Amino acid sequence: MNKDQLHVFYSAMMTGLFVGIIDTLICLAYNVFYRSYSGFFPSELINVSSIIFVVNLLLLLLGLVFFLFIKSFKGGAGAFGVVMLVITIFLAYKIFAGHPYNDARMDSGYHGLYGGILIILGVSAACIPVLYKNKKFLEHVI
Repeated sequence: MNKDQLHVFYSAMMTGLFVGIIDTLICLAYNVFYRSYSGFFPSELINVSSIIFVVNLLLLLLGLVFFLFIKSFKGGAGAFGVVMLVITIFLAYKIFAGHPYNDARMDSGYHGLYGGILIILGVSAACIPVLYKNKKFLEHVI
């Protein structure tokens, strides 16, 4: 990689990581508030440790995927945002259509917790190109 490609790679990766750190805090707050108000307590998949590790790792990897998008074709930043929104909509549909519990109250809690965290992650992933193109963000944060 030449120096310009390395800079683009570093900026894309660090933007994804920054969004991951912010999303971790948002998802942790959402998890606490949702569970305290809804009474949904099963934590097989969504718990504090999984939020901390999975969210950061996922958005770091999405930063790398964003780099591949912007290097592969012109308009890759916009395409990345659109693809992230489409994937989010598809996964949200799957979550809200699923019924993993035999109890309607538990299903409702599942839909709210998992769907909410998915929507937070999907919208944030779609915002990676916006932050990447922001000169002040790159100058002061990255």
